[in-house]
Amino acid sequence: MEEMMKNVGRAMSVRMGITMSLCLSLVGTLSSGHFTPIGFLVGFVVSSVISLLIGFIIPVGKLAEGAREKAGFERGTVKARFLETFIFDLIYTPIITAAMVYFAYRMIIMQSGGMAQPNYWGMFFPSLIICFAAAFVLIFFVQPIFMKSVMKKYNVPGMGPQGGQGQGPGNAQ
Repeated sequence: MEEMMKNVGRAMSVRMGITMSLCLSLVGTLSSGHFTPIGFLVGFVVSSVISLLIGFIIPVGKLAEGAREKAGFERGTVKARFLETFIFDLIYTPIITAAMVYFAYRMIIMQSGGMAQPNYWGMFFPSLIICFAAAFVLIFFVQPIFMKSVMKKYNVPGMGPQGGQGQGPGNAQ
């Protein structure tokens, strides 16, 4: 059973990492006002690598589950889902956003030949707020769908009232 749960965690890390990367790359490049297909694709690849690294290094699911238990929330309830989503978002979004904003920052400087001197923090904080909100909504609604399909794929019986909700992605350890 432990190996099966590791497989579930890995599968969730990959699915959620790529989905988060796609969403945050799209939101970030569109909100910058300078969308280019190449910029989006490079951002998506960089973001995907970062997301996958986070997912395989940090046991986000175990952290979210522990926080849910400490808060006394029953698995699968709306309160538990909000808490778990918040923890997932808090771990992934700032790291991905910082990397993507730094990438955009460097591109601005490079494209201007060093003449432009954008304010990194002025770019980072608005982007973080937008990406945090977008990622929260995405995680809240997509994670249970992915969890249900991964649990079915690995023939894991339902683990709560929602058939597996509450087990966050990223618990590959």
